[in-house]
Amino acid sequence: MSGHSKWSTIKRKKAVEDSKRGKAFTKLIKEISVCARAGGGDPAGNPRLRLLLEKSKAINMPQENAIRAIKRGTSDTSGANYEHVLYEGYGPNNVAVVIEALTDNKNRTVAEIRRIFTSHGASLGETGTVSWMFERTGVIRAENHTMTEDQLLENLLEFDVDEIKSGEGFFSIYCNPKSIEPIKEKLLKMGFKIENADLEWVAKNTTDVSNDNVYDFLTELEDHDDVQNVYSNLA
Repeated sequence: MSGHSKWSTIKRKKAVEDSKRGKAFTKLIKEISVCARAGGGDPAGNPRLRLLLEKSKAINMPQENAIRAIKRGTSDTSGANYEHVLYEGYGPNNVAVVIEALTDNKNRTVAEIRRIFTSHGASLGETGTVSWMFERTGVIRAENHTMTEDQLLENLLEFDVDEIKSGEGFFSIYCNPKSIEPIKEKLLKMGFKIENADLEWVAKNTTDVSNDNVYDFLTELEDHDDVQNVYSNLA
């Protein structure tokens, strides 16, 4: 068990700023449309869509935006054909980075991602360059300012939890992907506010870096319109 990193704090503040200026809405709307097109527009039969809709509520996105995104995904065959793409590489200080993107033009996106890497003295690699250093894990991020980490752990003993990280009332629970839904329901009953619950690329081993260029690099990647998520092995 360990506390949140500087990057976790930066990401949380950035998420709030993004939601205020609508960037988070735009990215989420795109993903909801793609998800609905691939798995159907009924959240009951599309677990991934259900998670995205819950995420939309967490960032206070108007419900009508989500409804329009679902309709666009299930009925609009003339729209852009978005693809999920994974990019990997080494950032400043050899920080390993995995990037999830959603694009309708892979050539454009890879060129722009490569430019960001190059401008920071980083190196964009081929498939498999760093993904072996990560594993796909269920991650639930939640907020509760009255419960301790020990109390939370005691309440989650019945679930397949790998690790809990906490700091300033914010908790990250790392778990078996199949445990995401039941743990989330348990947290809601315990009075937690769910910030996010999804599959993430989690580094098997982490590194400590105190270099602002690393954070600037990761922030620039996250700000790219086609980038959905950025993961690194920062502690």
